[in-house]
Amino acid sequence: MALASQTGSSYCVRIEIIRSKPRNNLVVSTTKNVKASKRKELCAGFLSSSCNSGKKEHILRIDGLGVGCKRGHRVIVTASPPTEDAVIATGPLTKEDLVQYLASGCKPKEKWRIGTEHEKFGFEFGTLRPIKYEQIAELLNGIAERFDWEKIMEGDNIIGLKQGKQSISLEPGGQFELSGAPVETLHQTCAEVNSHLYQVKAVTEEMGIGFLGIGFQPKWGLRDIPIMPKGRYEIMKNYMPKVGSLGLDMMFRTCTVQVNLDFISEADMIRKFRAGLALQPIATALFANSPFTEGKPNGYLSMRSHIWTDTDNNRSGMLPFVFDDSFGFEQYVDYALDVPMYFVYRKKKYIDCTGMTFRDFMAGKLPCAPGELPTLNDWENHLTTIFPEVRLKRYLEMRGADGGPWRRLCALPAFWVGILYDEISLQKVLDITADWTAEERQMLRDKVPKTGLKTPFRDGLLRHVAEDVVQLAKDGLERRGFKESGFLKEVTEVVSTGVTPAEKLLELFHGKWGQSVDPVFEELLY
Repeated sequence: MALASQTGSSYCVRIEIIRSKPRNNLVVSTTKNVKASKRKELCAGFLSSSCNSGKKEHILRIDGLGVGCKRGHRVIVTASPPTEDAVIATGPLTKEDLVQYLASGCKPKEKWRIGTEHEKFGFEFGTLRPIKYEQIAELLNGIAERFDWEKIMEGDNIIGLKQGKQSISLEPGGQFELSGAPVETLHQTCAEVNSHLYQVKAVTEEMGIGFLGIGFQPKWGLRDIPIMPKGRYEIMKNYMPKVGSLGLDMMFRTCTVQVNLDFISEADMIRKFRAGLALQPIATALFANSPFTEGKPNGYLSMRSHIWTDTDNNRSGMLPFVFDDSFGFEQYVDYALDVPMYFVYRKKKYIDCTGMTFRDFMAGKLPCAPGELPTLNDWENHLTTIFPEVRLKRYLEMRGADGGPWRRLCALPAFWVGILYDEISLQKVLDITADWTAEERQMLRDKVPKTGLKTPFRDGLLRHVAEDVVQLAKDGLERRGFKESGFLKEVTEVVSTGVTPAEKLLELFHGKWGQSVDPVFEELLY
């Protein structure tokens, strides 16, 4: 439920979204407590828009359906992919609507949650080859039927699953992703990961396939990777080579783990955004786990991270403007408005709009969709196609870590929760990084994928900063009072030895494994 209100106003609109089974419908319930003279203006635009009495009347729109604002009115509307929830949108949108959309993520500390996402590579036990879509479809159907997940379809193809606030989705090359539910503690996060891996193994053991926790496909080339039957990926595949040399590698051969975290206000978002960007290279180093390409060492500890430096620089990177005094929700909207689009989703089809901007869309100037104006669905989808090291939606996403084995899937959120959800640790991080220059932050971003914790920084090594930061994360977790600091064991060992996971793999490759990457499929098997 979201509460939409405007400071200083005596009215508000509440919009509740309830999933209705079995037809993937949404029930939208609106109730309001408003001055009579304001009712007409308050035909709410979208989930938690501001209630501006001076605006023209906005009609609730979902997939072209208008919903009148009547007291106690309830209506069921079909939710269409690619956004399954929160599909309420207005027309026509204004820039203020987009700003308010981001601002609607603000929530009191007691409602802060932890959302963890991780990707993994599927492979056949006998051949080590990547699994094909047909095998993934069998796996998805098996999990759905055995463990009561709801199927997500695109045309006749199953492309994901949903259960409560958890979802399973397919990345372009068949990477299998769990997007976890927002939970309160790291114990719940790790329990969720364990439950997911148990369910996956229960089905895959009968299929002769397994999953690998690593940041970059260690053995197979692009030509060997199957393409998933999702419309948006075909558009991206055609566009990527036009804007960078490594975009297809990003799509088809990388895996990550990330955590999504909340903020209480715009000021809190700014502080966390800045801390997250400054420390992202440290997270990259601590979780570096992608040293192989097509069977050989690639010269990097995090090939996955390096790939982002030449994927599409219009939509990725360290976002130096976040450190400007003027930064806030509006400045991020300005940035996102000018990031080239990938697609518009209409009538259950993806329309190629590559190279055009959302600002053009707002002005009704998309040649690919003549006469169309954007909805909040379109804005939500566009925000998912922007890939900086930290990404802002209605929460902040920490995006700098390689995929890895299950203990590290719990360690990554532990690292960030300990820093960003504890006021003392967050302030100390901001103090440590306050005088870092944009050039220094970019230098770390560029060099860490190759040299990890051994990257020279000022009068020492990045490892020395990382030791202090990991201690701050531990202190922050202990102050939370949930006995979560044990989840940092993986990264505590990395900073104490200075040896990243990737360096351990390289040592095995040159020693015990006899310069073969094949044993990594057993070493990092879930």
